[in-house]
Amino acid sequence: MAAVSCPLIAVGANRHPAAADWSPCGLLAFGAGRCIALWNPLDPALRGVHTTLKGHADRVNAVRFLPGQSAAAGVLISGAVDQSVRVWAQSPGAPVFAPVWISEERARTGSVNAIATCAGQPDIFASASADGTVAVYRVCTSDPAAVTVTHLQSFTTAPKFYPLSLAIATLPSGPATVSGPAALILTVAGSASSVSVYIAHSHTAPFTLQATLSGHENWIRSLSFTPEDPSRPASSDLILASASQDKYIRLWRIHPGEVLPAATASDETKTYALSTRLSNKAHKLRTHDGVWSATFEALLMGHEDWVYTTSWRPTTAGGAAAAALQLLSASADSSLAVWAPEPESGIWLTTSRLGEISDVKGASTATGAVGGLWTGLWSPDGNSVAAFGKTGAWRVWHYGAGEDRWVQGVGISGHVKSVMGCSWGKDGGYLLSTGLDQTTRLYAEWRQGGGRGSWHEFARPQIHGYDINCIASLGGSRFVSGADEKLLRVFDEPRGIAGLLERLCGIYEESKASMPDAANVPALGLSNKATTSDAPPSDNPPINPYDPSFIPTANPQPTATTSGSTLDNLLHPPLEDHLCRHTLWPEHEKLYGHGYEISALAASPNGRIIATAAKASTAEHAVIRLFDTQGWRELKPSLAAHALTVTALAFSDDSQRLLSVGRDRAWAVFEARSETVWELVERRDKAHTRMVLDAKWAPGSRGFATAGRDKCVKVWQRVSERWECVCTLKFEMPVTAVDYLGCVVGGKTWLAVGEESGALWLYAADEEEVGKVELVRKLDDSITPDRAVTQITWRPARAGEGRLEMAVSSEDGSIRVYAFDAAG
Repeated sequence: MAAVSCPLIAVGANRHPAAADWSPCGLLAFGAGRCIALWNPLDPALRGVHTTLKGHADRVNAVRFLPGQSAAAGVLISGAVDQSVRVWAQSPGAPVFAPVWISEERARTGSVNAIATCAGQPDIFASASADGTVAVYRVCTSDPAAVTVTHLQSFTTAPKFYPLSLAIATLPSGPATVSGPAALILTVAGSASSVSVYIAHSHTAPFTLQATLSGHENWIRSLSFTPEDPSRPASSDLILASASQDKYIRLWRIHPGEVLPAATASDETKTYALSTRLSNKAHKLRTHDGVWSATFEALLMGHEDWVYTTSWRPTTAGGAAAAALQLLSASADSSLAVWAPEPESGIWLTTSRLGEISDVKGASTATGAVGGLWTGLWSPDGNSVAAFGKTGAWRVWHYGAGEDRWVQGVGISGHVKSVMGCSWGKDGGYLLSTGLDQTTRLYAEWRQGGGRGSWHEFARPQIHGYDINCIASLGGSRFVSGADEKLLRVFDEPRGIAGLLERLCGIYEESKASMPDAANVPALGLSNKATTSDAPPSDNPPINPYDPSFIPTANPQPTATTSGSTLDNLLHPPLEDHLCRHTLWPEHEKLYGHGYEISALAASPNGRIIATAAKASTAEHAVIRLFDTQGWRELKPSLAAHALTVTALAFSDDSQRLLSVGRDRAWAVFEARSETVWELVERRDKAHTRMVLDAKWAPGSRGFATAGRDKCVKVWQRVSERWECVCTLKFEMPVTAVDYLGCVVGGKTWLAVGEESGALWLYAADEEEVGKVELVRKLDDSITPDRAVTQITWRPARAGEGRLEMAVSSEDGSIRVYAFDAAG
């Protein structure tokens, strides 16, 4: 098992407008918890996140690529809640970015909320923090192997306002330009209704406040510069876009001299003349080589809620539209808007609107509400845009010049909070995950052309009102989950999802004919109800926008009444629109009994028994409850063995033994005396010196492993009618998850171990003597999670696969699949 790959890293984007950027080389970086996820949205193979950069100690708020870098190497800048700014560099030929500089955290006392770079002076960048500190830096990239960063200046905007956005640009050539470096303009805005304008005479000179641009009526969330004429950026006027929570976008012109340009001075329609607040007063800006003016240019109206970000179409993008200004805005009204001026009048109008359709606004998340779009980004060529919303999922649209329309493509998705559990379908066809973002998600491999393909989210079976703590597959296209609501819910797969998985993933279900069509959530309800479609089959052929012969006829806009037909027509993984509205699974049963939040869950391999436990501080509530899936009744009496919360449960592969571990540092083994009668056969107090967090059986029930907060994994084997510890593995961090591969490979049993730090280890043991354990490898830190591993589960071995796979869920919000070469 020498070769290790990571075909799936699913993680959602942090809900912050500045938490993403799209580099000129095509790489999109976004904050994902404490990590930075890297993804290529234009990858023809449609692979998702391929790397996560670890280093920050808290949530990443701001990400920005340094402009002017080559496609082979780049520099990435990030800021986080941990109050630090980090610079990451990619050397030519290197596969990943490496940290090269970390700011002094003592320089600020608040979260870093924004980072700005300068296209005209690519070695300058600035950061803004929640304490009001704005810091300016210079980065030297002449040697990619030794990138250096110098702090130039810091100033504060507090208590006047606290910055939320920044923008930097070089000033155009002035009327009395002298030799020397170009002057820089820095704009800062945030928790006030005005934009502060700072001027620096050169890239080494300090910035000084020279003007305040008034007009907005609420906080300002985004600032963005562009030259008016991209063909001559050094001498063209600058256009500044400012977006606000007042639902409007304002454009400002930065031009040489004190006199307004003729078009701006005479054309009153460009300001729409709506109120006395619209003024084209000239704000003077003075530098060493002349005077500039900042004047109001236009007011852009059309969004129905806060405007989070604005982004100018790249000036280096080719095509017919390269010479025309285009502005992309993202709003809390769940839409993206593309703005452009009319050639004749110069009036700015919306040329395209993407995102949420109006008739579902205000719906709950379970019926399709996006919860706003937090950022909008242009691709390097300006022919694609990407945005993410409250669910953490990325949506991508591609522009077809021949058809003059935008078509939505396949994006990526993932949990936005800790992933607490994962479970493979009984045959290993798909992977289920669940977490504290109150969703359950289904991932599978899209096998285009029958070969190995890319992993995608194919369903969102459960969108709940409580944090979900655990999940287990029951077989027969059914799973059960446990949440903080103190009960368990059992779900059945709908026919639409079964058909989709059959077409795209080769996963076949014999019982598809008896499945319900789909599911929905009634108003004010928490239970997914099965629905039956009475609509006739669609006459439209299946669509696949990734087919070279595909010609788009309209933006895909599914409606809430055609779930079955919508999925029937898909020849690609579901888009976020589909996942939100059409992929719920109907609820089959509720299982009651516990008085506190569900803490542990396991299902027997034969699918007959469900074992559950809840949080407990007394032995009375620390019982294990068993449910028979044949009649959905609880088996009495409950199993008592622990004094505190049971943290993990595991059945043996023959479904005849149940292993439990808990916070009381004990483990217990129960055996089935009949299909409905279980009894305690052995219990071990003080099995670990601290709480036991996980436990799993070895293949053939030859032994089991327990993992504890005492930084140990202990392997237990039957010795003289008792289970005895035959091996102890010690680690540097508490061990939070373990799992045995369910079969013997190469005469060895395989044990995976996950730490609280996110580190992953792979061990091999003798087939008969499970205590004879040897280390095979520690997985590289570049592909492991950033926080505690919550669950490890090996994929059931499938005939002809030639490799082994395991899924890992983590508190860092990610679900990952690792593949090992079985012959290595």
